[in-house]
Amino acid sequence: MFDKLEDLEKKYHELTKLISDPEVISDQDAWRKYMKEQSAMKDVVDKYIEYKQVKANMDEAKEMMNEPEMKEIAEEEFYSSKDKLTIIEDELKILLLPKDQNDDSNVIIEIRGGAGGEEAALFAYNLYRMYTMYAELKRWQVETIDMNETGIGGIKEVSFMLKGKGAYSKLKFESGVHRVQRVPETEANGRIHTSTVTVAVLPEVEDVEVEINTNDLRIDTYRASGAGGQHVNKTSSAIRITHIPSGIVVSCQNERSQLQNKESAMKMLRSKLYEAEQEKQSNELATTRRLQVGSGARSEKIRTYNYPQSRVTDHRINYTIYQLETFLNGNIDELIEALIAADRADRLKEGNI
Repeated sequence: MFDKLEDLEKKYHELTKLISDPEVISDQDAWRKYMKEQSAMKDVVDKYIEYKQVKANMDEAKEMMNEPEMKEIAEEEFYSSKDKLTIIEDELKILLLPKDQNDDSNVIIEIRGGAGGEEAALFAYNLYRMYTMYAELKRWQVETIDMNETGIGGIKEVSFMLKGKGAYSKLKFESGVHRVQRVPETEANGRIHTSTVTVAVLPEVEDVEVEINTNDLRIDTYRASGAGGQHVNKTSSAIRITHIPSGIVVSCQNERSQLQNKESAMKMLRSKLYEAEQEKQSNELATTRRLQVGSGARSEKIRTYNYPQSRVTDHRINYTIYQLETFLNGNIDELIEALIAADRADRLKEGNI
């Protein structure tokens, strides 16, 4: 582990020199790449420097213990430093775990009503509201890309972006099937219904990470529908883009101009193509990790929202919260942190350092 840390510190200092080099600065793509690489190393290098300082203090205190007049103070410093070293070593093990390169990215979320018809569409709206309220608590920016609403307040499908540092790291475990158990407002007999909604979480990716040949695209325009001001239904501002080789289709109608809608749709397309490539690589590696990080295992039932018992249960880690209303109001950090901790524990158990 310490050989790896030495190499990391050396690489960090090399990158520090590179990003100050005028030739590198003139090449903005290279400069951004080196900046991103250095930023990813900073926490672990800072912690390793702290480790070496504490280790030096401990070694110095050990030598001073041989001097009678300094023995008591030196012993106190020695054992204090020793305890601190143990804590720092554990922190270094966590920091050395392979970091998802997308963790700092903005995130694109797709929510679609599944089994359950109108009730599924209503719950899709509940989840959309939950994630946007969570974003507000985090002071992230919310941009709706496309929305297909039902007549009574539900959502057949919605795609939106949350812009904020670390958004993907917090929400990447939300991909999958979310199940709701509740009595629909339209149900006269008061029977509990079970409906499902699928959630897909994609990192926003830069142009340089995914190359798209414009000859592979079919771009259609159409008139936007739904709320949106006087331009709606009067101009063909909505955009639908089909990536012919993969068959992926994305659309956007929520911006006021055709150009803005095209830009938003292209962001979605890049993220979907990137996800498809990541999933292909994961399948080739035959990963079996419990949380399916980055695999987009959308068919897996990951969570149940039970209204009669006011509980939320995540089935991957058998974690239950009995504060459903608070959870649906965007206070989801407790479960998110539990998922992150479980993923970290799995990787430490695998010795994946």
